[in-house]
Amino acid sequence: MGIELEMMRLQNHAKRDDKLRNALLKTRNENDPYKAFCTTAQKFGYDITLFELADMGQAFCDAMLRSVNGGGTDSFNEWSDFYEMFFDAIKK
Repeated sequence: MGIELEMMRLQNHAKRDDKLRNALLKTRNENDPYKAFCTTAQKFGYDITLFELADMGQAFCDAMLRSVNGGGTDSFNEWSDFYEMFFDAIKK
């Protein structure tokens, strides 16, 4: 299963489960929040690794540039941050 689908599943679960949502939100205060996020997600049964999380935005933008006929000529001004978008979506 791809990281995008795992993140979507986790996000949907976190919206319905206060325990999971609070555990994920708590990871933002850790010394290594990305690692804590992945560890917490794995404890709840989601296969999300640190590498995949870091690679998500890069892979998405790379795919968008490849989808242009002949290849994209201009790069993006910024990378989408799926990690931050995830937290925006689960906040009440």
